[in-house]
Amino acid sequence: MEKRETPHPELTPEEFTGLSTEAPKEVAVGLPAVVSAFEHVLGAMNVGRGMKALLNLNQKDGFDCPSCAWPDPDDERSAIAEYCENGAKAVAEEATTKRLTEDFFAQHSIDELGTWSDYELSQRGRIAQPMYKSKGATHYQPISWEGVFKKVAAYLNQLPSPDDAIFYTSGRTSNEAAFLYQLFVREFGTNNLPDCSNMCHESSGVALKDTVGIGKGSVKLEDFYKSDLIIIAGQNPGTNHPRMLSALEKAKKNGAKIISVNPLRETGLVAFSNPQTAAGLLGRKTPLSDLFLQVRLNGDVPLFKAILKLLHEAELEGREVFDWAFIREKTAGIEDLLEDLKNYDLGQLVQDAGLSLSEIKEAVEMIIASQNIIICWAMGLTQHKNAVDNIQEVVNLLLLKGSIGKAGAGTCPVRGHSNVQGDRTMGIWEMPPKELLDSLQKRFGFEPPTKHGYNVVDAIKAMHEGKAKVFFAMGGNFLSATPDTVYTAQALRNCSLTAHVSTKLNRSHLVTGEEAMILPCLGRTDRDIQNGEAQFVTVENSMGVVHQSKGNLSPISEHMLSEPDIVRRLAKATLGAKSRVEWDRLLSHYDHIRDVIEQTIPGFEKYNERVRVPGGFYLPNGAREGDFKTTTGKANFTLNHYTPFVLSSDEYLMMTIRSHDQYNTTIYGLNDRYRGIQNERRVIMMNERDMEKASLKAGDVVDLYNYNGGHKRVAHKFIIVPYSIPERCIATYFPETNTLVPIDSYADKSMTPTSKTVVVQIKKAP
Repeated sequence: MEKRETPHPELTPEEFTGLSTEAPKEVAVGLPAVVSAFEHVLGAMNVGRGMKALLNLNQKDGFDCPSCAWPDPDDERSAIAEYCENGAKAVAEEATTKRLTEDFFAQHSIDELGTWSDYELSQRGRIAQPMYKSKGATHYQPISWEGVFKKVAAYLNQLPSPDDAIFYTSGRTSNEAAFLYQLFVREFGTNNLPDCSNMCHESSGVALKDTVGIGKGSVKLEDFYKSDLIIIAGQNPGTNHPRMLSALEKAKKNGAKIISVNPLRETGLVAFSNPQTAAGLLGRKTPLSDLFLQVRLNGDVPLFKAILKLLHEAELEGREVFDWAFIREKTAGIEDLLEDLKNYDLGQLVQDAGLSLSEIKEAVEMIIASQNIIICWAMGLTQHKNAVDNIQEVVNLLLLKGSIGKAGAGTCPVRGHSNVQGDRTMGIWEMPPKELLDSLQKRFGFEPPTKHGYNVVDAIKAMHEGKAKVFFAMGGNFLSATPDTVYTAQALRNCSLTAHVSTKLNRSHLVTGEEAMILPCLGRTDRDIQNGEAQFVTVENSMGVVHQSKGNLSPISEHMLSEPDIVRRLAKATLGAKSRVEWDRLLSHYDHIRDVIEQTIPGFEKYNERVRVPGGFYLPNGAREGDFKTTTGKANFTLNHYTPFVLSSDEYLMMTIRSHDQYNTTIYGLNDRYRGIQNERRVIMMNERDMEKASLKAGDVVDLYNYNGGHKRVAHKFIIVPYSIPERCIATYFPETNTLVPIDSYADKSMTPTSKTVVVQIKKAP
């Protein structure tokens, strides 16, 4: 491989890979998705191993998809293909037979690896043994597991305070591993447990907890089939949650209407060809969106506020719009909401939403005609400064229509990583509730810390300021997932030790503390044997179902440990005889871990019994039952605000997005098939009118600048691509432009980085 140079190894290389473009697709999935899935799987392993993995993926006795958290059907599942294209890509990445051993790391220095693209890094294979970088070293070298835990424990135990260590978690971690991880961290003495929720649906959790009493969605998959109207806001299911398209197709056949709200006209919101049917493979498509609202970036609050005003006007005209029986019995704050709506001018709201009044009125008529409404959302609502307001305005609409707590209706935050919701349920949270801490103390006999820990933003700042010296990550690609990449990279470099539990190489392994470790773990597809017996783990999907996941493939290396075992060994090495936890007994069989989860986490009664029922079980959900456990004892209407962005003539609002060949920070390929962008990631999708005003044309190479807080942030060398997007808005891929997301720009209340509203300037590259 040609050696390249880059001034910042934390940033993706600036070389172009050969852009070609075509018109965006008009239908998602179908035969091209099937072909793509098999190309990826067969490119990573032999046919036998690949088919063994795919035939067990998302089956009731198989393993859970390592990508998104979309739920599996409660009843029958396809025996052949209960997965999507991106699920198959995720399996190909994890189940590959390519291996990285000590020879690879001896051949390639850390600086050289820093010049590789994220795609090149991910394609090299599974990490096959523990690796260690000593102080001042240029290469990783092998280390024994005994040496790993001895060294990490020594670092942790010499810290002046447990709060000087940070313990990050990604959403892939199982319930069992997550519970043990937070148990160890709290017995060690800190609540520094930032996780990927802080960067995605933290805003959802805050908004929903305050309004309906639980920080999770209220719908089941079957509710989609009973709904009159489904509103999809700030979400791209065709790329990020493709199996959702099957649910939308079935909902349409049952008579549901769909409104899509998004700055980009995503293919997965337009039409769907179901590859599980012969007609779908032959190209027959199901149109999805009945109305597409191409909202301006951060135009969601004005849009929903305009809808609320028009609904109220219709109610005043004598039309039966609001569900007054529900409102009077189950809600609080309706009078304040209706009074507050008077403060807003409808014309200004329409303008700030970036839509026409006729479009919004069409949506209003569809809402008036519907009794059972589901609203789905993802990062398009959660990654703004007013993200909590976005979601609470969504809740206001549902409450006015009585569309929470009944069949076919409710809130549906669509989670990303496959167990990110389960990790939070298990206690991965920097702000643990008192009930959890009391349960841990009662069961295990130690006193957990009560002081709140660092979330992701606080953790980065603490490392940057030298307040935290050890960073330990249970999965994920922290550097590439977080904001302000150059700042975050320096934060990691300021640590004495950085350690990552990982399956594959990523950029976080290349920007290190003085000493660093890569610790290879088993993945979802791998068979996990403890004491001679095959184990299973459990996960929680986006709709609160807890179910089994049991790998069926032989691990490609004997030097990989399961995540629960890594936690056990780390805890024993760090805490020693003073620990009150029976670590060895818990790991002798994972049933023992589930027993103590049952004893400490509400909703897990008869855990081992119920999780062995095919398909698992639902956790309690008050909002689903119309029991709102809020401070008022009712569902709360809220008063939500927004401040329109005032941009200078040379400024634009940028949102970061995924390509179709990507899941979170993992890059499967260089194509964004549905958007018609091929073989290139360094692109800017831009409105043609904006291009003309700025004297830019397709193919121009530009640099992007952000000056938030008086600090210059720059992302070099991006190619202009004309695209259908509202004026003064642009879209770019992450992690390439994460360096422009300011560390000090985050959502009120939730502190989620504002990756969907970054003010940038565009300048032609030298």
